[in-house]
Amino acid sequence: MECSDHKTTTTISSMNSSSSTFASTISTTPTSGLLSPKSSILLSTPPMNIVLSPCAACKILRRRCVEKCVLAPYFPPTDPLKFTIAHRVFGASNIIKMLQELPEEQRVDAVNSMVYEANARIRDPVYGCAGAICQLQKQISELQAEFAKAQAEILNLKCQNSNLLALVCMEVSENSSNSLLLSSDHINDYENNNDNTSMFLEDNNLYGAWEPLWT
Repeated sequence: MECSDHKTTTTISSMNSSSSTFASTISTTPTSGLLSPKSSILLSTPPMNIVLSPCAACKILRRRCVEKCVLAPYFPPTDPLKFTIAHRVFGASNIIKMLQELPEEQRVDAVNSMVYEANARIRDPVYGCAGAICQLQKQISELQAEFAKAQAEILNLKCQNSNLLALVCMEVSENSSNSLLLSSDHINDYENNNDNTSMFLEDNNLYGAWEPLWT
Protein backbone atom coordinates (compact mmCIF):
# COMPACT_ATOMS: atom_id res chain seq x y z
CA MET A 1 0.00 0.00 0.00
CA GLU A 2 2.77 2.43 0.85
CA CYS A 3 4.55 1.68 -2.45
CA SER A 4 1.40 2.39 -4.49
CA ASP A 5 0.82 5.69 -2.68
CA HIS A 6 4.38 6.72 -3.43
CA LYS A 7 3.91 5.98 -7.13
CA THR A 8 0.69 8.02 -7.24
CA THR A 9 2.28 11.07 -5.62
CA THR A 10 5.27 10.95 -8.00
CA THR A 11 2.92 10.74 -11.02
CA ILE A 12 0.82 13.71 -9.88
CA SER A 13 3.95 15.79 -9.21
CA SER A 14 5.33 14.98 -12.66
CA MET A 15 2.01 15.96 -14.28
CA ASN A 16 1.98 19.27 -12.41
CA SER A 17 5.53 20.04 -13.47
CA SER A 18 4.78 19.24 -17.14
CA SER A 19 1.65 21.45 -17.16
CA SER A 20 3.56 24.37 -15.61
CA THR A 21 6.29 23.94 -18.23
CA PHE A 22 3.68 23.99 -21.07
CA ALA A 23 2.03 27.07 -19.60
CA SER A 24 5.34 28.90 -19.35
CA THR A 25 6.16 27.94 -22.95
CA ILE A 26 2.83 29.35 -24.24
CA SER A 27 3.27 32.58 -22.22
CA THR A 28 6.78 33.13 -23.59
CA THR A 29 5.88 32.30 -27.25
CA PRO A 30 4.94 35.49 -29.28
CA THR A 31 1.42 35.51 -30.70
CA SER A 32 2.44 37.37 -33.83
CA GLY A 33 3.93 34.25 -35.26
CA LEU A 34 0.80 32.20 -34.65
CA LEU A 35 -2.13 34.46 -35.73
CA SER A 36 -2.22 37.24 -38.31
CA PRO A 37 -4.31 40.42 -37.70
CA LYS A 38 -6.84 39.37 -40.39
CA SER A 39 -7.34 35.96 -38.79
CA SER A 40 -7.70 37.56 -35.37
CA ILE A 41 -10.47 39.85 -36.74
CA LEU A 42 -12.21 36.89 -38.33
CA LEU A 43 -12.06 35.01 -35.06
CA SER A 44 -13.31 37.95 -33.01
CA THR A 45 -16.35 38.78 -35.26
CA PRO A 46 -18.97 36.14 -36.11
CA PRO A 47 -19.47 35.39 -39.85
CA MET A 48 -22.37 37.21 -41.61
CA ASN A 49 -24.79 35.03 -43.51
CA ILE A 50 -25.96 36.89 -46.68
CA VAL A 51 -29.24 35.36 -47.83
CA LEU A 52 -30.29 36.23 -51.41
CA SER A 53 -33.91 35.46 -52.14
CA PRO A 54 -34.46 33.78 -55.51
CA CYS A 55 -36.46 35.46 -58.24
CA ALA A 56 -40.14 34.70 -58.65
CA ALA A 57 -39.46 32.46 -61.67
CA CYS A 58 -36.93 30.25 -59.90
CA LYS A 59 -39.09 30.13 -56.79
CA ILE A 60 -42.11 28.94 -58.76
CA LEU A 61 -40.04 26.51 -60.83
CA ARG A 62 -38.36 25.30 -57.62
CA ARG A 63 -34.84 25.57 -58.88
CA ARG A 64 -31.67 27.29 -57.73
CA CYS A 65 -31.45 30.94 -58.80
CA VAL A 66 -27.94 31.48 -60.15
CA GLU A 67 -26.10 34.78 -60.15
CA LYS A 68 -26.67 35.52 -63.85
CA CYS A 69 -30.26 34.33 -64.03
CA VAL A 70 -31.97 35.54 -67.21
CA LEU A 71 -35.37 35.85 -65.56
CA ALA A 72 -34.30 37.58 -62.32
CA PRO A 73 -34.23 41.21 -63.57
CA TYR A 74 -37.75 40.95 -65.01
CA PHE A 75 -39.56 38.76 -62.48
CA PRO A 76 -38.73 40.04 -58.97
CA PRO A 77 -39.64 37.95 -55.93
CA THR A 78 -42.15 40.60 -54.80
CA ASP A 79 -44.38 40.02 -57.87
CA PRO A 80 -44.85 36.27 -58.38
CA LEU A 81 -48.17 36.70 -60.21
CA LYS A 82 -46.37 38.28 -63.17
CA PHE A 83 -44.36 35.13 -63.92
CA THR A 84 -47.30 32.86 -63.08
CA ILE A 85 -49.44 34.45 -65.82
CA ALA A 86 -46.66 34.43 -68.43
CA HIS A 87 -45.59 30.87 -67.55
CA ARG A 88 -49.16 29.62 -67.79
CA VAL A 89 -49.46 30.67 -71.44
CA PHE A 90 -45.92 30.65 -72.88
CA GLY A 91 -43.93 28.33 -70.60
CA ALA A 92 -40.60 29.03 -68.92
CA SER A 93 -38.44 27.58 -71.68
CA ASN A 94 -40.07 29.73 -74.36
CA ILE A 95 -39.75 32.85 -72.22
CA ILE A 96 -36.03 32.19 -71.63
CA LYS A 97 -35.48 31.48 -75.33
CA MET A 98 -37.19 34.70 -76.42
CA LEU A 99 -35.27 36.79 -73.89
CA GLN A 100 -31.94 35.30 -74.96
CA GLU A 101 -32.62 36.14 -78.60
CA LEU A 102 -33.28 39.82 -77.80
CA PRO A 103 -30.82 42.57 -76.77
CA GLU A 104 -31.01 43.72 -73.17
CA GLU A 105 -32.60 47.10 -73.94
CA GLN A 106 -35.61 45.36 -75.54
CA ARG A 107 -36.21 42.67 -72.93
CA VAL A 108 -38.29 44.81 -70.59
CA ASP A 109 -40.78 45.66 -73.34
CA ALA A 110 -40.83 42.03 -74.44
CA VAL A 111 -41.66 40.81 -70.93
CA ASN A 112 -44.41 43.41 -70.55
CA SER A 113 -45.86 42.40 -73.92
CA MET A 114 -45.79 38.72 -72.99
CA VAL A 115 -47.51 39.37 -69.66
CA TYR A 116 -50.17 41.54 -71.33
CA GLU A 117 -50.82 38.98 -74.06
CA ALA A 118 -50.96 36.13 -71.55
CA ASN A 119 -53.40 38.07 -69.38
CA ALA A 120 -55.60 38.79 -72.41
CA ARG A 121 -55.43 35.12 -73.48
CA ILE A 122 -56.56 34.03 -70.01
CA ARG A 123 -59.50 36.46 -70.12
CA ASP A 124 -60.42 35.56 -73.71
CA PRO A 125 -59.06 32.11 -74.68
CA VAL A 126 -60.45 32.35 -78.23
CA TYR A 127 -59.27 35.75 -79.48
CA GLY A 128 -56.81 36.94 -76.84
CA CYS A 129 -55.18 40.27 -77.72
CA ALA A 130 -56.89 40.29 -81.11
CA GLY A 131 -60.28 40.54 -79.40
CA ALA A 132 -59.12 43.50 -77.32
CA ILE A 133 -57.66 45.20 -80.41
CA CYS A 134 -60.91 44.69 -82.37
CA GLN A 135 -62.91 46.10 -79.47
CA LEU A 136 -60.69 49.16 -79.29
CA GLN A 137 -60.90 49.70 -83.06
CA LYS A 138 -64.69 49.50 -82.85
CA GLN A 139 -64.73 52.12 -80.11
CA ILE A 140 -62.44 54.34 -82.21
CA SER A 141 -64.74 54.11 -85.24
CA GLU A 142 -67.79 54.91 -83.10
CA LEU A 143 -66.06 57.92 -81.59
CA GLN A 144 -64.99 59.13 -85.05
CA ALA A 145 -68.61 58.90 -86.26
CA GLU A 146 -69.83 60.85 -83.24
CA PHE A 147 -67.14 63.45 -83.84
CA ALA A 148 -68.15 63.87 -87.50
CA LYS A 149 -71.80 64.22 -86.45
CA ALA A 150 -70.89 66.88 -83.90
CA GLN A 151 -68.88 68.79 -86.53
CA ALA A 152 -71.86 68.70 -88.93
CA GLU A 153 -74.16 70.04 -86.20
CA ILE A 154 -71.70 72.83 -85.43
CA LEU A 155 -71.55 73.78 -89.14
CA ASN A 156 -75.34 73.79 -89.35
CA LEU A 157 -75.61 76.05 -86.32
CA LYS A 158 -73.05 78.44 -87.81
CA CYS A 159 -75.10 78.65 -91.04
CA GLN A 160 -78.28 79.34 -89.08
CA ASN A 161 -76.51 82.02 -87.10
CA SER A 162 -75.25 83.73 -90.25
CA ASN A 163 -78.75 83.63 -91.80
CA LEU A 164 -80.25 85.18 -88.67
CA LEU A 165 -77.65 87.94 -88.72
CA ALA A 166 -78.46 88.67 -92.39
CA LEU A 167 -82.19 88.90 -91.63
CA VAL A 168 -81.58 91.21 -88.71
CA CYS A 169 -79.40 93.46 -90.85
CA MET A 170 -82.10 93.59 -93.57
CA GLU A 171 -84.80 94.49 -91.05
CA VAL A 172 -82.62 97.21 -89.57
CA SER A 173 -81.94 98.70 -93.02
CA GLU A 174 -85.66 98.57 -93.95
CA ASN A 175 -86.65 100.27 -90.71
CA SER A 176 -84.08 103.00 -91.24
CA SER A 177 -85.31 103.63 -94.83
CA ASN A 178 -88.93 103.76 -93.67
CA SER A 179 -88.06 106.23 -90.97
CA LEU A 180 -86.31 108.44 -93.56
CA LEU A 181 -89.36 108.32 -95.82
CA LEU A 182 -91.66 109.22 -92.96
CA SER A 183 -89.50 112.15 -91.99
CA SER A 184 -89.44 113.42 -95.59
CA ASP A 185 -93.26 113.11 -95.80
CA HIS A 186 -93.62 115.10 -92.59
CA ILE A 187 -91.37 117.79 -93.99
CA ASN A 188 -93.40 117.99 -97.21
CA ASP A 189 -96.68 118.18 -95.28
CA TYR A 190 -95.28 120.96 -93.16
CA GLU A 191 -94.21 122.93 -96.23
CA ASN A 192 -97.63 122.46 -97.89
CA ASN A 193 -99.36 123.68 -94.77
CA ASN A 194 -97.15 126.77 -94.71
CA ASP A 195 -97.99 127.51 -98.38
CA ASN A 196 -101.72 127.22 -97.74
CA THR A 197 -101.47 129.51 -94.75
CA SER A 198 -99.59 132.16 -96.71
CA MET A 199 -102.15 132.01 -99.55
CA PHE A 200 -104.99 132.38 -97.09
CA LEU A 201 -103.32 135.41 -95.57
CA GLU A 202 -102.82 136.98 -98.98
CA ASP A 203 -106.52 136.45 -99.83
CA ASN A 204 -107.54 138.13 -96.61
CA ASN A 205 -105.32 141.08 -97.37
CA LEU A 206 -106.89 141.50 -100.80
CA TYR A 207 -110.39 141.24 -99.38
CA GLY A 208 -109.51 143.87 -96.80
CA ALA A 209 -108.22 146.19 -99.52
CA TRP A 210 -111.40 145.95 -101.63
CA GLU A 211 -113.85 146.12 -98.70
CA PRO A 212 -114.17 150.03 -98.50
CA LEU A 213 -115.18 150.20 -102.12
CA TRP A 214 -118.38 148.39 -101.40
CA THR A 215 -119.36 150.59 -98.52
